[in-house]
Amino acid sequence: MRQSPTSADTPEHPRLSKRMSELGLCSRREADRWITNGWVKVDGRLVETLGVRVPPSARIEIDRAAHEHQSGQVTILLHKPVGYVSGQAEDGYEPAIVLIRPENRWAADPSPIKFQQGHLRGLAPAGRLDIDSTGLLVLTQDGRIAKQLIGEDSSVEKEYLVRVEGSLSSEGLKRLRHGLTLDGVKLKPAQVSWQNENQLRFVLRQGRKRQIRRMCELVGLFVVGLKRVRSGNVPLGGLPVGKWRYLRPDEKF
Repeated sequence: MRQSPTSADTPEHPRLSKRMSELGLCSRREADRWITNGWVKVDGRLVETLGVRVPPSARIEIDRAAHEHQSGQVTILLHKPVGYVSGQAEDGYEPAIVLIRPENRWAADPSPIKFQQGHLRGLAPAGRLDIDSTGLLVLTQDGRIAKQLIGEDSSVEKEYLVRVEGSLSSEGLKRLRHGLTLDGVKLKPAQVSWQNENQLRFVLRQGRKRQIRRMCELVGLFVVGLKRVRSGNVPLGGLPVGKWRYLRPDEKF
């Protein structure tokens, strides 16, 4: 399908890939792949050109091959140890994905899925954990899950247990909950409470770089340990450090 004069002259219309993402069909990256593979029709016409704009009322049809490809994608939960970076290798440190090997799979993983090397293709972290942090790291091939967890409009809660040193006043606790600014951006409200005398519980709906550590510094605390224990409705649970398992079909973030 060539871009029609009408679509070219209506820049207010979204690009097809963006519209597909808005509808929750797939991620924008996946949409581009589906379009170039010839798996997408708009109002009955095959679209194979990237960048085509479509009106919100357009009827978008997805070929069965795209759904079959999507259903074969996996999402993996890893208990990331300290000393690994979430994404690409940096400063000599290995990326957490190197831990996704058959011998590191949790023996108690209830999933019947058999590990395949193809499960590593396109597998990427949906969010990050600092090299000094541990806990639940989600890696996925599914762009819909990535968007849900780290998309601009994501509101999925992430829960952390944070060991700190220093003293925290009641006013400082209020500022942690609502009132701090990082990089000129006012942070969204957070749930912050004491778990014990040296550990705080944070629940956030955003994830700026080293956010919790920087928040604590602003109120006079020093973080000595940080662990993510939940992403949305999926807890870290009993997953041991350095082990991984597949996300179950009944688990939703």
